[in-house]
Amino acid sequence: MLDRLLGNYMLEKGLLTKQQLLQVYKAQDNNRAKLGVIAVSEKLMTIAQAEQVNGLQASMNMKFGDIAIDKGYLSQAQLGRLLELQGNDYLAFLQAIVDENIMSMEQIHNAEVEYQREFGYTETDLVELKSNNIDRIVPIFVREEFAAHKELITIAVKTMYRLIDNHVSIGNAYKIESLRSEVIGYQKFHGDEKATLAICGKYQDVEKLAVSYTKEEFIETEEDALDATCEFINCINGLYATEKSRTGSKVELEPPEFSVTYTETRGSSIVALPVCISGGEIILLSGIGDDVNIG
Repeated sequence: MLDRLLGNYMLEKGLLTKQQLLQVYKAQDNNRAKLGVIAVSEKLMTIAQAEQVNGLQASMNMKFGDIAIDKGYLSQAQLGRLLELQGNDYLAFLQAIVDENIMSMEQIHNAEVEYQREFGYTETDLVELKSNNIDRIVPIFVREEFAAHKELITIAVKTMYRLIDNHVSIGNAYKIESLRSEVIGYQKFHGDEKATLAICGKYQDVEKLAVSYTKEEFIETEEDALDATCEFINCINGLYATEKSRTGSKVELEPPEFSVTYTETRGSSIVALPVCISGGEIILLSGIGDDVNIG
């Protein structure tokens, strides 16, 4: 997830252009991070040490890891850890920036430090964001005051990651009492818990989610796009109901609904989560209780 968050931050700060960022993302999908980039990112080696080892590789018939161990920069256990991380999305993102000659390792490091400082992330937060472990990432963006919403939101984001876009990213959750959106798909459920889950936003962004979910290149009407979105919401809530049944809670899903006209969502306990997915930005709404009104 940090690849998308830091990428957008670099774009906003003018460190790269939109074209360069798209170029990096394309290269990232076909890339494996090199050990030097991983070692610096994991703070096991300095930039100078990694560059020295890279330089020595040009004149020595040895692998990066062997040279680093020989120099005393890495232990065998640390090298094993770096090899495990070579498939990490964030590290592949960093490698793509370097390979495309857009930024140096030092410039990337400085951007990451500034990003962490500006948003107030701890070292632990940064480790979690690099991991792509949704269970550990969601609590960074969904504060403790929204604890009642956390389980449903986590399942929703995990399902987006698994079924739609493994580069999904999220923003900070916030409470709303009223939100007007261009289009919305939603589903209520009752039983031992009463709640509403909705996906809303601009039509063009919700359509991108629907296209990615259905794997169809073209969706003819707004109704088709929202129907697919409702099907996806039903999938999320079905997984949530299954999870709750394991603890003895009964959740009954009502038929999902949608609106293709500007619609207002109102309630006393609704949390909104910005989600960047499939090249668009939608809002995920989680409403607790039976006073959520959509219309």
